[in-house]
Amino acid sequence: MTRTEHPAHPQGREKKPRRKRLLVAVTLVLATLAGYAVWSNAVPYTLSASIELDATPDEVWSVLTDLEAYDEWNPFIVSSSGTVEVGATLTNTMRDATGETTFTPTVLTVTPGRELRWLGKLGPGAVFDGEHSFLIEPVRPGRVRLVQTERFSGVLVPFFRGQLRDHTLPQFRAMNEALAQRAGTRQARATD
Repeated sequence: MTRTEHPAHPQGREKKPRRKRLLVAVTLVLATLAGYAVWSNAVPYTLSASIELDATPDEVWSVLTDLEAYDEWNPFIVSSSGTVEVGATLTNTMRDATGETTFTPTVLTVTPGRELRWLGKLGPGAVFDGEHSFLIEPVRPGRVRLVQTERFSGVLVPFFRGQLRDHTLPQFRAMNEALAQRAGTRQARATD
């Protein structure tokens, strides 16, 4: 038998198709993960709770931005420190049914009597981010609607949607109620 008649090494033929299949599999996995990451950041999960209360926008703003007094009235963000100004970092301790968590969001928007918004991140970003806002909307003189909203995005968020809905959203409502009571108490003191 001449050399050309010998069968080629079967191992040599198998390596190329195996490598090609492995490369295709890895590419598909990476494309799926990349698509999931883009989707989980492009389609945020949003929680929102609102309340109407008898107070002026400035009265609500005063309660909302008095961070040092949070421990006196706030059942959700039980402590907060920092400066309410764009670019500042706050240190907030949040409480829900799962316990307490401290996070350090960056203030994004400060519009007195209108909006306070910050962004908190778990990890480097795009893992579990929460953009939290408080919007104060005048309804009529002496009455406003407070809308508390958080837009969660990141690759871990889909795994925590149920927990956010069941444990965090009730705390938004509890904070709104407590803020309404606090603003009403301040208003009553101001008129006495």
